[in-house]
Order: sequence, then C-alpha cells, then structure tokens
Amino acid sequence: MAGQMTRGQRILWWLLLAFGVLLALTAGTALWAYQRLDGNIRTDHAAARALERNAAGRPAEAGGEARNILVIGHDLGSGTGNARSDTVLLLHLSGDGRRAEAVNVPRDIVVDIPACETAEGERSPARRAQFNWAFQYGGAACTIRTLERLTDLRVDEHLVLGFEGFAEVVDAVGGVEVELAEAEHDPNVGYDLAAGRHLLDGEQALAFVRARVHVGDGSDLNRLARQQKFLGLVYDRITDRGTLGNPAKLYPVLRAVTSAITASPGLDSLTELKDLADALKAVPDDGLTFHTVPTVPHPGEPDRLALDSPAAGRFFAALREDRALPRPA
Repeated sequence: MAGQMTRGQRILWWLLLAFGVLLALTAGTALWAYQRLDGNIRTDHAAARALERNAAGRPAEAGGEARNILVIGHDLGSGTGNARSDTVLLLHLSGDGRRAEAVNVPRDIVVDIPACETAEGERSPARRAQFNWAFQYGGAACTIRTLERLTDLRVDEHLVLGFEGFAEVVDAVGGVEVELAEAEHDPNVGYDLAAGRHLLDGEQALAFVRARVHVGDGSDLNRLARQQKFLGLVYDRITDRGTLGNPAKLYPVLRAVTSAITASPGLDSLTELKDLADALKAVPDDGLTFHTVPTVPHPGEPDRLALDSPAAGRFFAALREDRALPRPA
C-alpha cells in the first residue's frame, strides 16, 4: 500500500489468515498437529441454512472473480452477558487480484435490521437499531443480511472470531506490554490501569481492547483505533520473540486462533484459509488499503452514527462494481 503500513494494518493480515501461511512453514513436521488445528475450526451450518432460507431477499451474486468476506468478532463469553458483534470487517478482494480492501463497519451505525431466525428457532421482529445488535438477534446470518440491505452488496463468505481466542493468543505469547501516559478506567468492562508500563495477560488485554465509554472520547471509532493499536503490539510481540520460526512457540498461538474460528462452508478448513492467504499475499503492496464506512453523528440519537449518505452511496457502489475505493487520507 502507499506509504508506511501501520502495525494495526499489518496485524489484520495475521488475524484473518496468516496462521494458514505460517502452517506452510511447519507443515511437514507433524501431521497430527495439522489435523488437530484443522479440526478446531467449526463450520457455521446454522448461518448457511438461514441464508439459504432467505435467499430471495439477498443481493444477486456479482459474478466474476471478486470476493466479499465478512469477518465478525464477537464478545460472547467475555463477561458482557450478550452476543453482540464487537468488530465487523468486510474484506473485498478484487477480481483481478490486484486489490484487497479492508472496510471497518462501525458497530454504532443505526440501521434497519430484518426479521431474523434466532438460535432458539424463533423469529426476531424487524427493527431499527444499532448494527452490532444484529448478531445478537440472529448470529452471523442476521449480520450478513443487515449489511447486505445496507450496502446492496453480496457477502460471499464469512468468518466469526470469538474474543476468548484473542485472550488465549495474548497468553500464548507471554503477555503484551503497553505504556499509558495517564491512568485509564472503564468499569463497564473491568478495565483499570495506572499510568506507566504494564505487561497485560489475556484477560487484561481483552478489557483493554473492549474499553470505550470511559476512555478517550468514548466513541466507537476511538475504540477501533485502540484495537488496531493493540493488535499491532501483539504482532510485534510474536515477531520479536521468534514465534514464527519456532514450532513449539507457534503451535499454541495457532491452536488459540483456530479454536476461536467459526467459518462458512468454503472457508472452514486450513487448506481453504491458506488459499485465501495466498490470494492476499499475491496482492501488490500498494493494493492493500484500509477504510471505514463513511458515517456522521446520528442527528437524533446521542453516541450513535448514521451513514454519510452521499459518500456512503459512492463507497458501496465502488465495492459492488469492483472499482478501487478512494484512498484514505
């Protein structure tokens, strides 16, 4: 990509796909390890069935070679008492293989969520609410259908990453060090750190990346920036400790990542994820760009966002037509 790639941008490669590439470094060392890691990945059959039953209301497949992959990070099991998506990233791979555009979808955008099938087999009513509630109402399928209605863009495949796996990754690399200029506290997520240097374990790291309301300006965009910064520190920790070239250190990291993944059919094996990683590796450096869906403060709901309609319309049209998105500032 143009300019210096930030640590937050580099780590997105690792979060999504790099474990498939890393396995190529050790693939011949232990077949049992490969098989065990492959078996950790769960297939999202429930979402596949729900999307099939609602096929008539989805955008048509675009055709060609372009792919749209939705990556959903959820906080179920992290002490929140709900299953709302915490981070959603749309990865668009161009048909010519020359571009990969990663698009953050802020969770606080107020959107129309369709009626969705719940985990209990019932049907939630259609409603207008913030985007991340869709996952709570109907899992990945509801999130996908909500995004498709918002953008008129077909989602081809998806990955769901549990935050419990993120904490295990941090523990697997021996913790991650952060330095704070001033004390930070967010009682909503059990986050409380004094100014100075701290070596965070997995549980503390989870609180760090989830902190929002009482940290910085309290916005969702600020939380996204904190997450990218911390994930960059995780990346540095992995590379600085020689994890990539040491199977004994690498295996616990890969085990934590694969155990946290639920994927659509077509992305639910290490072989398929490695193929996707290879496609990303083939993208030229200046073809990887990072974006956020254009938004403005919501006019009627404090602390919520609305689409910046003219800009968002052009943004989504470019994705649908497989045209390059405008370069971010």
